[in-house]
Amino acid sequence: MKSKWIFIFIGIIIIACALFFIFSQSNNNNNSPTTSGAKRISTETENTENSKKLVETEISKFSTKIIVEDDKRDNNLELSASKLNGVVVKDGEEFSFNDTVGNPTPDEGYEKAGIFIGGKKSKGYGGGNCQISTTLYDAVLKVDGLKVTERHEHGKEVGYVEKGKDATVVYDELDLKFKNNTGYDIKIYSNVTEEKVNVRLVKLSYEN
Repeated sequence: MKSKWIFIFIGIIIIACALFFIFSQSNNNNNSPTTSGAKRISTETENTENSKKLVETEISKFSTKIIVEDDKRDNNLELSASKLNGVVVKDGEEFSFNDTVGNPTPDEGYEKAGIFIGGKKSKGYGGGNCQISTTLYDAVLKVDGLKVTERHEHGKEVGYVEKGKDATVVYDELDLKFKNNTGYDIKIYSNVTEEKVNVRLVKLSYEN
């Protein structure tokens, strides 16, 4: 009978020790810094950075009227405008129209339309591109800090912009270039409607 109570007493002590050990381990886990806590702080930091909102502020725009009724020319206009649309020119970078739009070949979808060669009207692939480059050029002129580094006039008045405000381009020969010295990144938007070629320049900035 006495041995029975001894076994019961030993069992109680073992259970008590086990409970004490579990309790002490639980307190240590709660009070010590953990990896999951560090990750939480890191995640909060990332969320703070990602919460910054990209703000686009219009700084310039220019439009030129389409004065020639030519479906092939319209096709070229739309192709080149789409390649220009959405391009970002970072602060300090130099923009090149030819590098951005590329060579206007049939493989790229371009067709033959009116161009000027030596002051005389002719037909060539990418005819109409000069109206896109001209519209961009005049939008660039309105922004302090955008420095035109290359630009060429046509040998003849083009009709869709006043004399001396045009910018002709010929791939690998004549380009329109400007350097972004504004202190901020800019983005180019361009599109073609039934009546006009439109270019809009916006400043890119971030706000919390």
